[in-house]
Amino acid sequence: MIRPALLLLTLGTLAAPAGALKMSVWDRELQTKLGDGESVGSVFTAQLVGDYQGPVVILFALSDDEKAKGTYGALKTRYDGVLEGRQLSIQATSGAANTTQTLAKFLASYKLKLNLQPAADTLSLPGLKTTTSPALPAPVQAPARQSK
Repeated sequence: MIRPALLLLTLGTLAAPAGALKMSVWDRELQTKLGDGESVGSVFTAQLVGDYQGPVVILFALSDDEKAKGTYGALKTRYDGVLEGRQLSIQATSGAANTTQTLAKFLASYKLKLNLQPAADTLSLPGLKTTTSPALPAPVQAPARQSK
């Protein structure tokens, strides 16, 4: 009786899809999480808040299997970008030049298709402030970067 249960448990674990690539999007000060995403197979599902406009930091993390395979060899763990109304642009380095790409185009270079889902009212991202007002707040404008 134990063997069939163990076999089913093992097969269920093997059949479960593993997230190979994970993404989190933070404000520039890394204080407020503005979105996240994860790949399953060749689809990358992401959720981004819609009430933020300004510079962001995009962090990527690979599973141990993907690190070993080298599937995302050129992928860095940190990128700068801009988030405006659920539209995420990534500043990627291409050779000696910096280029700005949408998240969909950036992921396409790694053979991933973007499935962008709106962050629902019930979605709770750590660090986000909640509002009791039924009206949506005005978009938050990031503070201007001070020159050094």
